[in-house]
Amino acid sequence: MTYELLTALIVFAFVSSATPGPNNLMLMASGANFGFRRSVPHMLGISVGFMLMVFLVGIGLVQVFDLYPLSHTILKVASVAYMSWLAWKIANAAPPKQGEAGGTPMTFLQAAAFQWVNPKAWAMALTAVTVYAPTQSVAAVALVAAIFGAVNAPSVSVWTVMGQQMRRILTNPMRLRVFNWVMAALLMASLYPLLSQTAV
Repeated sequence: MTYELLTALIVFAFVSSATPGPNNLMLMASGANFGFRRSVPHMLGISVGFMLMVFLVGIGLVQVFDLYPLSHTILKVASVAYMSWLAWKIANAAPPKQGEAGGTPMTFLQAAAFQWVNPKAWAMALTAVTVYAPTQSVAAVALVAAIFGAVNAPSVSVWTVMGQQMRRILTNPMRLRVFNWVMAALLMASLYPLLSQTAV
């Protein structure tokens, strides 16, 4: 990989990881509801899960969609259903009572598995492999996955920190409930590109 291509990949990884999307919106909500420390497994699950996704897509998993077009439709339906359920969970997260933990954040495995129904993660993985590892050799795909992992982890942690800082404002249960509803609405709005593409 040339220096120019590597630089472009790092920029792409940063921009796509740091901009709003389902992962970052959920991390912000997690930071606000559970704090940074309890959200660490969620953050690690996203980074490791996405690295694995890029690698598997790059070494040929994407060909399944070419061979079985119905699998692409099934993935879209599963994505909408699961993200709708997550949005409902976020919107209805009860504010913690005094001395209580107030629910549980997403686990490492849940966050890693979520990448497979995350439309933005699929778009990022397909673009990364197609543009930055066109030969789809194992070494090239592994390098792309590794760079994404290195860039993704600090990028997504910023969203958790932002959510944690908002806890100072969200001490009132009503404000926390409004925040959770806004995060849920934004999570559902992040499905728009997928739904509009399906409608065409």
